Amino acid sequence: MVLLQQFKDYLLLEKKYALLTVKNYERDLIQFFNYLDIKATEFELQIIDYGSIRSWIVILIEEGISNRTVNRKIASLKAFFKFLVKVQIIESSPLLLHKKLKEPKKAQVPFSINEIENVLDQYYNHDDFESLRNYLIILLLYTTGIRRSELINLKEIDIDFENNTLKVLGKRNKERYVPLLNSVKEVLINYLELKSKRYPSYSNEYVFITKKGVKVYETLVYRVVNSYFSKASSKLKKSPHILRHSFATHLLNEGADLNSVKDLLGHSSLASTQVYTHNSIAELKKVYRGAHPRSKS
Repeated sequence: MVLLQQFKDYLLLEKKYALLTVKNYERDLIQFFNYLDIKATEFELQIIDYGSIRSWIVILIEEGISNRTVNRKIASLKAFFKFLVKVQIIESSPLLLHKKLKEPKKAQVPFSINEIENVLDQYYNHDDFESLRNYLIILLLYTTGIRRSELINLKEIDIDFENNTLKVLGKRNKERYVPLLNSVKEVLINYLELKSKRYPSYSNEYVFITKKGVKVYETLVYRVVNSYFSKASSKLKKSPHILRHSFATHLLNEGADLNSVKDLLGHSSLASTQVYTHNSIAELKKVYRGAHPRSKS
């Protein structure tokens, strides 16, 4: 599958996609090729039509695969066919007129300020490495709004204590700077001091490490957030992304400018940030009902 390898190299080197994203694309494509029982040669790829793709979609749906997952798989195919057009293997993509399957809208409910304060007020042992690390993970996710992947890949060299900022490497390897609150800075300094004492023989450049001295991983961060908020919130979803959601919502509710929140979150367009405004509108309605003279009649 030479063309598949070329496509992966293109995504990694030219498009700067994350390795995990590229692996997901590869898995979806191999699944599709296996369904067609082809080796993805140039000739085989040239004769794929929309009917073949449509029949695969039907099979996936019959297997109980959600519309959201099917759409993600088709997005992988779409990117691959676009690449084949670019390198002149095919003239046009067979998915040119394809329309996404309808997905049920999932309302992501942010944590309330009280829920977050209850979590941050929980006792943590300043002298216990894991306890302090886990507390700092929660604190940084909420006070900076950074993504889970950005937190995991944060390096000590990215911290500017003098200017109270963190340099974050976001999607597509885009760099941005986020402010660091003084209260968070103090906890971060304590954590780094404890880390260097606990692991003097390790020279790990990453801020967050495991008990074994290696970089933390996505599941660990998810478990930390879920564990802390299970004690303070009855919400079904308790994930790092909900903390990012809460960060944006609380800023907007306090009157922050939408463009500023967009920059803090590292969004490329306002459309992505506007997802969080429905909560702000709900807050405004509550204020309106309580303050408008006609609401009392």
